[in-house]
Amino acid sequence: MADDGELVRPATPAELADGAAMHAANRAAWDEAAERYERWFDEAVALIRAGGTNLFGVETELIGDLHGHCRRAIHLQCAGGRDTLSLWNQGADEVIGIDFSPRMLELAARLTDATGAPARWILADVLATPHELDGTGDLVYTGRGSIIWLHDLDAWAAVIARLLAPEGRFVLFEGHPVEWLFDADENGRWVATDYDYFGGAEASKGWAPEYIDRLSLADSDQSWKYARAWTLGEVITALLGADLRLEQVTEHPIDWWGGHADVRADERGRIPLSFSVVGRRAR
Repeated sequence: MADDGELVRPATPAELADGAAMHAANRAAWDEAAERYERWFDEAVALIRAGGTNLFGVETELIGDLHGHCRRAIHLQCAGGRDTLSLWNQGADEVIGIDFSPRMLELAARLTDATGAPARWILADVLATPHELDGTGDLVYTGRGSIIWLHDLDAWAAVIARLLAPEGRFVLFEGHPVEWLFDADENGRWVATDYDYFGGAEASKGWAPEYIDRLSLADSDQSWKYARAWTLGEVITALLGADLRLEQVTEHPIDWWGGHADVRADERGRIPLSFSVVGRRAR
């Protein structure tokens, strides 16, 4: 989120009525943000070549060892591809990344060339993921900081359901919406903010230093972007509405983006900062 209050506002009714336009704006903003990912390229190459992972420990545990039983892993909203190729290192025979940012996928393609990974990158809004992939995902994965940029969760859940192979699994690890209700005081203790849990979409320019950091383009010159901290109930209801069978829903005190680094260690376990979902197609 932007730090300057003048560059943060609620989305207008007209903006809320046009989800496609908000997604288009987000695509432009993420093309700009790809600058930061490009600076991490050499580090990403070294990580993947060494057989490492950019996933959190809880994600690797939820996904498990993919060797021998994951012919294809599909990563929705894959950005620059580090997490996608981490799925290959975890044992997937083939990985496919879907993202709407051309600049991000150019970076992902460079990462593939540098590592020799069996990866394919598809330029598409996640809601328009090609039907040629339907029923082929032994693993469908989406991770940290993804669904806040979506503005139709029902359509998103329907994509997951159609991509899953008959025995495939869906794994989500994401920021918990309740994290915005709390921040640290000067003593590092949790205090309530004035954030509206049910406030809906927010428009902003600029990025939090812990999330993307500063870009070469001034905040005020950047594209507007639209984020929505979907409530936990909205996420689960959308997945259930797509006729997915949820096997596990877990809340975690993991600070997935480092936005609460000033919170004292003894305070950290009190607030859910992330959550995970594991599911399958209903039989």
